[in-house]
Amino acid sequence: MITRSPKQALDAAVDAGRWAPSVHNTQPWTFNVSGEEIGLRADTERKLAVEDASGRELLISCGAALFTMRTAIRCEGYEPIVRILPDPDRPGLLATIRLGNETEADEATWVLGGEIERRRTHRAGFADVPVPDQLIESLVKAAMSEGAKLTPIRSAEAVNVLAALTQAAQGVQTQDQRFNLEVIRWARPPGSARTDGVPAGSYPQEPAPTEPDFPQRHYAWRHGWGALGEQNEAAIGVVAVLTTRGDSRDEWIAAGQALQHVLLYASAHGVSAAFHTQALEMDLLREFLRTELFSGEYPQMIMRLGVTFDDKDMPRRPLSEVLE
Repeated sequence: MITRSPKQALDAAVDAGRWAPSVHNTQPWTFNVSGEEIGLRADTERKLAVEDASGRELLISCGAALFTMRTAIRCEGYEPIVRILPDPDRPGLLATIRLGNETEADEATWVLGGEIERRRTHRAGFADVPVPDQLIESLVKAAMSEGAKLTPIRSAEAVNVLAALTQAAQGVQTQDQRFNLEVIRWARPPGSARTDGVPAGSYPQEPAPTEPDFPQRHYAWRHGWGALGEQNEAAIGVVAVLTTRGDSRDEWIAAGQALQHVLLYASAHGVSAAFHTQALEMDLLREFLRTELFSGEYPQMIMRLGVTFDDKDMPRRPLSEVLE
């Protein structure tokens, strides 16, 4: 067993946390290291005021960063001790992570850790390559281990409903200038040196619609940005929805941890995810999904899982910007 010093382990965890997925790649987190403890805080200046007024997506993003740091600490040879929302007087402090006993990471943890910087979000259709049922079952177990539920949508009728609601929400949001301006704020023009947001080359200029169609965000609204060459990838992949029993702040954080566990495991097996949160950003549609499709559980993320041969880099803010 190789155990690094406490400082090395904490530094590695913070560095890893930067690579978590976040809505529009906003990276809405900051980290503070005090002694042998990391504090994870929400960067509310990066909250989406229109799209995410409740802060749900922000906390899911931060929950993903928390799972990433837990994984990194185990790979460094320590058991992480986590407290969620430890101080009611400091609502922006989402979690603390302390170093526990020295431990030897198992093979599964090493596999997850190896995907932290390799995992990528996809923003188009997938290649016509099937996702094995056994892998989907493992992803369901991964989500369950973090206190959430991942449901693969096997019914064609239910997939059609999710696609139709995504299309409807996208259509409504496209007509709302506030939504458009907020999305554009996080869209990076070609050649931009920004270390956050969605690069112009990370989505196709003319995406081929899936069947049924799950539309992506209009990051290139009125600009014509986007990459060429991915139009032929149009398979829908496996549609899946992440839910929780409740809808509190700690359950949003749990959903983020479950999401990242799923994504890292999928990435290790050559599978990527495309996210579709439009319908979940409209209260009426989200409530409809909760009551009609998910037996009262709260939908936290709609995604498609599939194989893509696209492997573009995604920028990350340097440590100097996220470490307090």
